[in-house]
Amino acid sequence: MLEIHWGLPVIIYLFLGGLGAGAGVVSASVFLRSHAGDASEGAFDIARWGALIAPIPVIVGVGALVFELGSFAVGDMFRWINLFLTINLSPMSIGSWLLALFVIVSLVYAYTFLGSNSRPGDEHHGLRKKMAWLMVPLGVGVALYTGILLGAMPSRPFWNSPILAMLFLISALSTGVASILLMRCIFGGSSSDAKGVEDSKYLLSSTDMLLISFEVLVVFLFIMYAHLTVGGVEHAIDVVLGGSLTSLFWLGFVVIGLIIPILIELKYVLPRLLKQEHYAMPHAMELAVCMLVIVGGFMLRYVVVIAGQVTGPIGI
Repeated sequence: MLEIHWGLPVIIYLFLGGLGAGAGVVSASVFLRSHAGDASEGAFDIARWGALIAPIPVIVGVGALVFELGSFAVGDMFRWINLFLTINLSPMSIGSWLLALFVIVSLVYAYTFLGSNSRPGDEHHGLRKKMAWLMVPLGVGVALYTGILLGAMPSRPFWNSPILAMLFLISALSTGVASILLMRCIFGGSSSDAKGVEDSKYLLSSTDMLLISFEVLVVFLFIMYAHLTVGGVEHAIDVVLGGSLTSLFWLGFVVIGLIIPILIELKYVLPRLLKQEHYAMPHAMELAVCMLVIVGGFMLRYVVVIAGQVTGPIGI
């Protein structure tokens, strides 16, 4: 049996990094699309929750990565700084700078939303808007980087797919949406605009439904690409098509993380979409959908990281 070198800390990093980046992108996108929050209090509330969430998972994930890959021997504790001293076009170098810039920008962006008096047009409005414009490309870059980093290893056939980065990006956005909805469900919103709150919940749920739909399509393309590629990639995909990780992939990721959430969201989104009825997903159901999507996002990273190691390496 092949040895597993990248374990739970790396998986946690990939998962939390994607979730934080996704929450940041969703927050900044909603903020900018709502005319810097002026369109409705509900949109500003979404942006606020996403901004407050974004830096925390990324910082925790990077800490887990440093713990896993670093050395705590005397003189080696800060060896990771070399990533910033050597600047080149390698995925590791670019990703390190993306992560650093995202953490800095997301912390400043979150700062502009701190305080119970934060509102559209307040004293932080200008800074908030500038940071939002930076959050979108940086967040997309961080979410894509995790998939590109794995895909840049041709000796690991399961990872050697250009579609993996897109799968990680869409999953990051979906888990980011779910994390914002989850925080709003647990802690509630401060908005007094009931119509705005309903519209914002519908916006998040319908967006998540659309993202999950794309994710299902990308999973199909990922599998098809593997079968259309001659060599180790076609053999490697068998680990989730009857191999040791089949149940975790199809039940833990596809069924629990994709199929069940999208079916629940369809039940409550379609009446609003087709008949203009009120959107009214029960609180308990919202919590369940959010948790399922987040669990599915974690299972995706778990299966991909483990599968890439138990099916390789091959000669190049």
